[in-house]
Amino acid sequence: MRFAALILWSGTACIGVYLLVAWLARGGIRRQPTKVTRYPVILFFSHPVLALTGLALWIRYLAVGEIVYAWAAFGVLCGSALLGFALFTRWLTGIGGKHVRQQGEQLGVWPVLLHGLAGLATFILVLITATIMSHG
Repeated sequence: MRFAALILWSGTACIGVYLLVAWLARGGIRRQPTKVTRYPVILFFSHPVLALTGLALWIRYLAVGEIVYAWAAFGVLCGSALLGFALFTRWLTGIGGKHVRQQGEQLGVWPVLLHGLAGLATFILVLITATIMSHG
């Protein structure tokens, strides 16, 4: 299960990198519609930084086998998941109406949904693995 979490987390990160690059290639911060409906820049950069930090901690856990790294990875993943959820809900509904959704749709519905579902699966798998390893 530990390595399944690594593979799933890595796949989620790859899709996330694709989304970030696609967003930046389409103008990113400069092309956001109106001030009211802009995505907060901190979300776009904190979410991947936290996710990759958590992934590095998970790799450290796999390398040394100390459960503290698994729980640290899960804690960082929680922060990343919260920011990801904020991005997703902002993309889905948009504050102020259709402007944010139209920009988000440029990224494609399927990559966004796949990234979110893979992220949720990663979250669950890491939690289950850390819990089992703590007790066994």
